[in-house]
Amino acid sequence: MKRLIWYGWCGLATLVIAEVLMVQRVPPVAQWFTPIMWSGYILLADALVLRLRGASLIHDRPREFMMMLWLSILCWLVFEVYNIRLKNWYYIGVPPEPWLRNLAYGWSFATIFPSLFETADLLSAAKHRWSALGFPRRLQARPRRMTPVWLSASFLIGLACVAIPPLLPDDLRLDALPAPLPRYMFAFIWLGFILLLEPINYRLGAPSLYRDWEQGYWGRTARLLLAGVLCGFLWEFWNYWAIGKWIYAVPPPLDFGPRIFEMPLIGFLGFPPFALECFSMYQFAKHILQGDRLWLPRGKAVPDGSEQPGR
Repeated sequence: MKRLIWYGWCGLATLVIAEVLMVQRVPPVAQWFTPIMWSGYILLADALVLRLRGASLIHDRPREFMMMLWLSILCWLVFEVYNIRLKNWYYIGVPPEPWLRNLAYGWSFATIFPSLFETADLLSAAKHRWSALGFPRRLQARPRRMTPVWLSASFLIGLACVAIPPLLPDDLRLDALPAPLPRYMFAFIWLGFILLLEPINYRLGAPSLYRDWEQGYWGRTARLLLAGVLCGFLWEFWNYWAIGKWIYAVPPPLDFGPRIFEMPLIGFLGFPPFALECFSMYQFAKHILQGDRLWLPRGKAVPDGSEQPGR
């Protein structure tokens, strides 16, 4: 496809118009700015993938896209539950009406998975452009065998990472730390689901980063990491200007240095592994829900290279 499909232009128009209205602080747009911008971004990114590759998530797998929105909400709610105990962020400027506030939350949370995976797909679709600049089209390394010992150790370490932090007492302190110990535990959550779910995905035969590494293929990992960096910057940039937004409550000394938008410097280290974590969570849920069988249009094969997010 040589021309940009119609919804790509809609996405671009959404980005431009929302930015203009945001500068003028038009209340509905200013309050809902972040999910509006991500909705436009997702439409535009998908249209660009379609133009470059000839197939894309929204155009060719609309049922999977719709399920991805719901899974994005559900998986992010897992982190919201953790945050009740760990208290690393809170929200301001949200609608006072419960139904409207929950709608805003749901809309925002629904854009997380598609934004990351569309960005990774766009990086994949444009890899021939990267090769023209001297970057390799396929990242290969020596294969690493995933032994039963490693898979078991990964699962147990991941289980400890996600299970122990919320069980710590709220008043547990260490002399060297000025805040309660649970406030410092979110990094373990950010990594724990990768270690926990990747062995399961590997054993189930679902798309797996561990299987990629076993085959010496690092392209998908690299694109997801880069997608995490790019999306992380845009999350913080758009959130900074919005009326309805999140504020970080990172405890000292982790809040050192100047903040980039609302995020302390160290916080940006969390976005790359967060992208890997989202991939692992999504592939696990998709496999359990038989997404490969139920979400594709009947009789329609998935084009090579776009069979799952981030490929």
